[in-house]
Amino acid sequence: MPISVLLSERKYSFLCLASILLISFAFLLLTYTSYPFFFAFPLPSDIHVSVSSPPPPSRSSSLQFPTEPELETQPADHLDLNVSLNIRWRACRLGSVTVDYIPCLDNFKAIKQLKSKKHLEHRERHCPKPPPRCLVPLPKGYKVPVQWPQSRDMIWYSNVPHPKLVEYKKEQNWVRKSDDYFVFPGGGTQFKNGVTAYIDFITETVPAIKWGEHIRVVLDVGCGVASFGGYLLDRDVVTMSFAPKDEHEAQIQFALERGIPATLSVIGSKKLTFPDDAYDLIHCARCRVHWEEDDGKPLLELNRILRPGGFFVWSATPVYRNDERDPMVALTQSICWKVVAKRDNFDSTEIGLVIYQKPSSYSCYAHDRTKRPPLCDRKTKKEVSWYKPLRNCTSRLPVDSNGNLLGWPSPWPHRLRNKPQSLPAEPDAEAIFNEDTKHWAALVSDVYFDALAINWASIRNVMDMNAGYGGFAAALNELPLWVMNVVPIDAQDTLSIIFERGLIGIYHDWCESLSTYPRTYDLLHSSFLFKNRKQRCNIIDVAVEMDRILRPGGYLLLQDTMETIQKLNPVLRSLQWSTSLYEGQFLVGKKGFWRPKY
Repeated sequence: MPISVLLSERKYSFLCLASILLISFAFLLLTYTSYPFFFAFPLPSDIHVSVSSPPPPSRSSSLQFPTEPELETQPADHLDLNVSLNIRWRACRLGSVTVDYIPCLDNFKAIKQLKSKKHLEHRERHCPKPPPRCLVPLPKGYKVPVQWPQSRDMIWYSNVPHPKLVEYKKEQNWVRKSDDYFVFPGGGTQFKNGVTAYIDFITETVPAIKWGEHIRVVLDVGCGVASFGGYLLDRDVVTMSFAPKDEHEAQIQFALERGIPATLSVIGSKKLTFPDDAYDLIHCARCRVHWEEDDGKPLLELNRILRPGGFFVWSATPVYRNDERDPMVALTQSICWKVVAKRDNFDSTEIGLVIYQKPSSYSCYAHDRTKRPPLCDRKTKKEVSWYKPLRNCTSRLPVDSNGNLLGWPSPWPHRLRNKPQSLPAEPDAEAIFNEDTKHWAALVSDVYFDALAINWASIRNVMDMNAGYGGFAAALNELPLWVMNVVPIDAQDTLSIIFERGLIGIYHDWCESLSTYPRTYDLLHSSFLFKNRKQRCNIIDVAVEMDRILRPGGYLLLQDTMETIQKLNPVLRSLQWSTSLYEGQFLVGKKGFWRPKY
């Protein structure tokens, strides 16, 4: 064949191939630009987060496992999802706590070395370094959890096999054992006629407490099995229930297994991991906290996280006494809390309550300052409450960029989508917020619901590991589930905005273990979480923690770069998870029931 003919034929073949590639590229461009998959979460650059946390653990001593996979990034269509790291996983072995192991709360070596336990330091976080890479075994006979809403009233005994609370609280109707189930009748220490009657009693006492409208976000201190928060869900109120580990056997674990928002925490020597001015109402029913101790620091911490104009409902036998020498009376007066109601002997139960209201202006603080705790330094208003000590000062009221005091949020559900007052003052801040809300609504509807292999009917407890403005949680608002929004300590601090929207959340460092029990969540959501953690912690350690807190049969829904997916997927496969990839950026992992035998 003449060379000229050969060149001619190759020329036309090349033109044909080029045309096909051009058409394909145009099609892909239209497909990807029709939906903003790669919407970044931008915030004005001058929002500064002051972070002080323990130094990240050294990885040099962790020799049992490989480090993060060093892989050359491959195109999505070339990624083999069946590739697994050769990791010899072992089961955690810690005696009686093994199946409920919480690394940062069960660090017995660190607890033994504490110089003092006066301020409940032994109930606070003490994270092991390096993080443990063992896998928590399942309780014997573990079953797929009872689905919501049945789970509010009954759970499998074998999933949380802790019967002591039944005997300990049998007179208070917290929980009963019935065949293979724990049953929760809606009673409690202060709920002798049932929690519904108790909630109505609060409303009758102070009609301004309009559940699910004026009051949306509640904190329940020392919550028992969280029946108060569980029944408030019927009234469009989301309650963060918290208690320390082991105060009553597995009470928070009962709450989470029931599908009720809860976390492990304690008012000890450190601030709670919530922002200032977060909660509309705080509730304490015989919560066993000595508010006046240590110069009143525990109550000053409540004052910090209570929204101006918000209520503190303190329910206990002695609270209605009028003893001016009572330290609690003096302390609440010193921080200008107003007694708006006081009741005793509710329905002949000898239960009393007092309801305080936090001031929404500085008018009271201006009088007789010598008898009041000093106002906190303005700098503390900007710090993230992560390993920060409690302070004996009164938190300053929130203001906007012009120094004007912030008002109460819009009534629920309008506050979910209205512009938050705590948004930064930059001209484009509102536009960014609105775009973020639209982005998540569209992404959840078009991709998460329609395109991914996730059984949303099985999901109740959800965690957004990198929550931003809380747009993912807002998009799920109509579903029968709840979302714990996590703002990483090295991300921009948006947690105040999340609470102002009527959602709940916490600060956390994903280089450490979370303060929750194993098998807590049905779905973990992560949107570009790992980009800021490459230098601080190993992706294997984060995967081990996700495996710990996710229930068998639960999902990881991750949107990230191809580089991150290529590193994480082999780790998940080594844990015997099944994985699937959508559009080269959405990785769905499903945890099974596999656990190592040794």
